[in-house]
Amino acid sequence: MPALATSELLAAALGQPMQNSAATDPLEEEVPDALADVQTLAVERIKDIVSGLGWSEMQELVAGILRAMGYKTQVSPAGADRGKDIVASPDGFGFENPRIVVEVKHRTGQMGSSAIRSFLGGRHKDDRGLYVSTGGFSKDAFYEADRAAVPLTLWTLDNVVRTLIEHYDATDSETKRLVPLKRMYWPA
Repeated sequence: MPALATSELLAAALGQPMQNSAATDPLEEEVPDALADVQTLAVERIKDIVSGLGWSEMQELVAGILRAMGYKTQVSPAGADRGKDIVASPDGFGFENPRIVVEVKHRTGQMGSSAIRSFLGGRHKDDRGLYVSTGGFSKDAFYEADRAAVPLTLWTLDNVVRTLIEHYDATDSETKRLVPLKRMYWPA
């Protein structure tokens, strides 16, 4: 149907006679979904921007996403953080549950099960864990996370970008500065 409208508008603009729309069966036309292509390209471009961030900017991005989700965050200063890059909680101090302890690894290589075990080793029984690895995780790492005593979520680059897009309107100006996006409207 959109292709029919496009061809009618094009014909009218060129001063050509318009085709009879009753003679064309819209069900016979195969119309490619141009919006799907645009969405896919946009997501890939956002992944490129996120991948280009420095490690400290990546931590700030994850903290910004968590704030957009309603948490208050504390980002650890550079240096030894004992597997706690970010602490997110309702009160901002980590006293109220859920207290989410976040580890962020911004690199190209996958994280393995030993990194997951190390992260879990320092967690309190009431903690919730979020492990972010832009390089992804090995199959063993997912297995280790599934069987952990502490609830643990693993985020890949895809998860970070999907969650950023979902909560972008609620992000603060600092997060929007890291990954500037513009809403685009498309006829449905």
